[in-house]
Amino acid sequence: MADVLNILASNYRTVGENVSLTTGKYVNVDPDVFEGTWSGKYANQKPFSITISNVNGFRAKAKYQYGTTIKYQEVLIKNNGFRVGDSKFVLTKSGTAQVSTVMSDPATGASTLETAYVHQR
Repeated sequence: MADVLNILASNYRTVGENVSLTTGKYVNVDPDVFEGTWSGKYANQKPFSITISNVNGFRAKAKYQYGTTIKYQEVLIKNNGFRVGDSKFVLTKSGTAQVSTVMSDPATGASTLETAYVHQR
């Protein structure tokens, strides 16, 4: 029985060593840098927007809108970015951010990663 437990324990250590965690701490951000409506277009030329409000420390409220899809979420900002729904928002420079979204085609079930830049209004 002890041999089985040793094998399990060594595998847990091995798996844990391969896990890559994003480093960094949650730190307060400047609300003026993030707050507002960010707009852009995906490669298919369809517009989308992310509205960020109520930035307090590293917490904020985000609204993602693409066509008829609207997602609201409270987010935690870390390393100048956050996730809302199936999208990741990363600030690249003042007034510009990169948004990556996993899009699913309902007809085929295929998923693609769409990336676009948004600008703050």
